[in-house]
Amino acid sequence: MRYKTGLYGGSFNPLHLGHVDCIIRAANLCEQLFIVLSHGLNRQEIPLRVRYRWLYQLTSHIGNVTILTLEDIAPTKAEYTRDCWEQDAAAVKAQVGCPIEVVFCGDDYGEDSFWNICYPESELIIFPRNEISSTEIRKDPYAHWDWLPNKVKPWYVKKVLLMGGESTGKSTLTINLAHRFNTNYVDEAGRELSEKSGTDLMMLSEDFTEILLQHKLNEIHALEYSNKLLFIDTDALVTQFYMGFLEDPDIEKNAALSDALDALNTYDLILFLEPDVAFVQDGDRSPVIRADREKYSRQIKDLLVRHHRNFVSVSGSYEERYCQAVHLAEKLLSPA
Repeated sequence: MRYKTGLYGGSFNPLHLGHVDCIIRAANLCEQLFIVLSHGLNRQEIPLRVRYRWLYQLTSHIGNVTILTLEDIAPTKAEYTRDCWEQDAAAVKAQVGCPIEVVFCGDDYGEDSFWNICYPESELIIFPRNEISSTEIRKDPYAHWDWLPNKVKPWYVKKVLLMGGESTGKSTLTINLAHRFNTNYVDEAGRELSEKSGTDLMMLSEDFTEILLQHKLNEIHALEYSNKLLFIDTDALVTQFYMGFLEDPDIEKNAALSDALDALNTYDLILFLEPDVAFVQDGDRSPVIRADREKYSRQIKDLLVRHHRNFVSVSGSYEERYCQAVHLAEKLLSPA
């Protein structure tokens, strides 16, 4: 161990593997390493608490790392001037509370950086960053996916929701799309939970509650391991439709829960599968819905409209649906 106290900082917007390498090497060289997380209040950066969690999750096992936060009001990095530098350096030194023997930075900063100029009493060590750049990641995160730590990737995952009435092929298409894009998916929680009484016609109110909560938890967990895209089979609004159709005994409370979950849900793309393929009786599908598929499909659409959800209708043969969905999903991964 060469140094008692060291300092490494940045905006980590986003945190990438170049940062991670620098942090590990800096922590190896110090008894205590302070990481300074800079946050521009007016620069539309990734939320401070999100970046703080990334840093914590990737350093908590090390044992000699402390994370500090530093905020500024400069609208752009170019307007973060020398006066700001010196003021903020004083604030950092006050937070550390002891002499800073060494300051670390990546080679994207160079000799004339904030770290060298504002910490003249500290030794400066510059680590190579292997051309990994937060700026390039922000331009096209999917082209630089391998630069992102696994803890960071969920921030960039695009969520695709598939909706529609019974026997429109959405469950099969959800799985096919997940296989096509080498990622995972969220299955319809209600498929299993609705059969606790052997038939969905005899569901208890708490069954709907469990479906709503379980489906959301499944989505949260799946997001942690997704590869750029996450495909989701149905959501809270579809469950709300079935509450009415299956006469939930306590529909008001579950509808309020469904609305609350819908308010939390965000999707990058909603695909609505039209009922223009053959109806296939698979398990306990409703003969009532089969008799008037357009009617019940419109009811689900009406729920989407009332909740201000934009969606894209997908129709045609199974092959046509698949090709449409793949095209729309690929567009999500294109640079803005």
